[in-house]
Amino acid sequence: MATGVFDTPTPDPYAGMPRSLALSLPSAPGGTEAPLPPLPDQMSEGTISKPGTRSIPYADKPVNPQAVEDSVPTALPFEFKSSGYKCVADLPEALRPWRDRPTTWANVTPNSEHVYLDAQGVVQYRPDKTAAGYDQPVTQMQFGLGCITSYRTEKDPARKALFLKRAKAQAQRLIDKRVESRGAWYFPYPFNFSHAAHSGIAYKAPWYSGMAQGEAISLFTQLSQLDGITEEERTLYKAAADGAFASMLRADDAKPWAVNKDSSGYLWIQEYPIDAPGISDYTYNGMVFAMFGLWDYFQATGNPLAEQLYDGSLTTIRDHFPRLRNARWYSFYCDTHRIQAPTYHQHHINLLRQLHWQTGSPTIANRHDLLIDDFPAYILRAGSAAAFAAGTHTLYKLDTLGAADDYGWSSSKGDKQLAVKKVTFAKATQAPVNVRRRIMGRGIYYRINAGAYAGWWVGEAYPKVFLRGEYVSTTYLPQRTATFPANVAVTCVKFGSDGVTGSTKTVKFASASNAPFDRRAIVNGRPMVRITAGGLTGYWAPTAQVLTDGR
Repeated sequence: MATGVFDTPTPDPYAGMPRSLALSLPSAPGGTEAPLPPLPDQMSEGTISKPGTRSIPYADKPVNPQAVEDSVPTALPFEFKSSGYKCVADLPEALRPWRDRPTTWANVTPNSEHVYLDAQGVVQYRPDKTAAGYDQPVTQMQFGLGCITSYRTEKDPARKALFLKRAKAQAQRLIDKRVESRGAWYFPYPFNFSHAAHSGIAYKAPWYSGMAQGEAISLFTQLSQLDGITEEERTLYKAAADGAFASMLRADDAKPWAVNKDSSGYLWIQEYPIDAPGISDYTYNGMVFAMFGLWDYFQATGNPLAEQLYDGSLTTIRDHFPRLRNARWYSFYCDTHRIQAPTYHQHHINLLRQLHWQTGSPTIANRHDLLIDDFPAYILRAGSAAAFAAGTHTLYKLDTLGAADDYGWSSSKGDKQLAVKKVTFAKATQAPVNVRRRIMGRGIYYRINAGAYAGWWVGEAYPKVFLRGEYVSTTYLPQRTATFPANVAVTCVKFGSDGVTGSTKTVKFASASNAPFDRRAIVNGRPMVRITAGGLTGYWAPTAQVLTDGR
């Protein structure tokens, strides 16, 4: 609860707030889940420069599928910590890797500041529009995967054909530009790259990325599963997936490499591998994107080594979560440099959600919830409103980024308090708001964006001040377990709609009692879970009063 949000609290929690507001949800267009941020730019904030004279040892020979298959190692590269995680076999299509990232028809022929298509329809990456473009493996792979996702759902034959053509073009370029080493395929970056804030990243072409190696597995595997390709193409893509997968089974005792283990025995897929021990970034998001390739490959081939690598990687993500997390603020980008990552925090949330779907692990789901509460997605849909109870409230002027940056946080401004004032309402009222976000060093606040108090912020404090509706929702598969503690009264709510007062049910159990839930959201300003069985079916329980999966 924010300090000074309202004065003189009363024993009646709904004093001054009509139950028709507190116990109902407004009908609102659009979904309630946080929107996906754009895919991260792997080159962001780094410096690209022309390569030197060192040649890249491209394979430059036809692919022999049988030889590639025979070259896939049959043992793990080294021993590492694991936990026995298993890949879910029957995950619905919509929840599988990359299905949430379609390439839009408007972007099927990109031409932006950083990307464009060459004459073969292959994405090229450039530092800016005046510079020459380069093959950038991750950009090509993600574009191709997006085209595959769109191909699966597109109904128009001409559009469907172009999506497939684009995906195949990316795959062919990667195959043509592969480097073969130790029986594995690697996908080189043909430009120099450095990053001032990440010490150790100062690459001379060619260099390699574990993120690219894992995403290549996804691209080739998913292409091989499409109905619109020939059997010859299918054989080629399966071989390419085998070649990329083999790179995950080669240790860091020779170059190039993509996987290693740290001094504590944890497996890492290195987005930015550095040869000096302990210098690599140990980047979280790049590792998880690579893990999706292992998941795809295991589903397609049943190769137990793929599941063991996935298990080891997820064990690393789980056990290093305390270093990824930055409680009540943005999470950190990587394990080495501990740089707060405003642009990556929502990616971490979305990636953990997918890891939960892929394994059913309640521990991973719990980690996901913590990141949401630390710093939830904060841009609200148009028409959002906050309800104010009758009485006195405290408003704040805060130093944030401006309208062009959605009033987000700035390290130089630091959410500094600029002004404060109290306002009194004779009866409950509502105000339009466009931002709900954590303020540095405080709780969750709303920004009023119209009316007499436009530009002022107020703290979230249900039921005196709350955002009406359901926000930042997550649907869980499999369902999770809420535990009602023994001898604790918990009031659950079945919400009405648009001013129709819902119902409450207060329960107290003599011993701890479990109930399944399928959804978690911020509902009228409180984190809540939706119960799906028993006498509380359809009711929402506040997370502050129940345990979720024993936590």
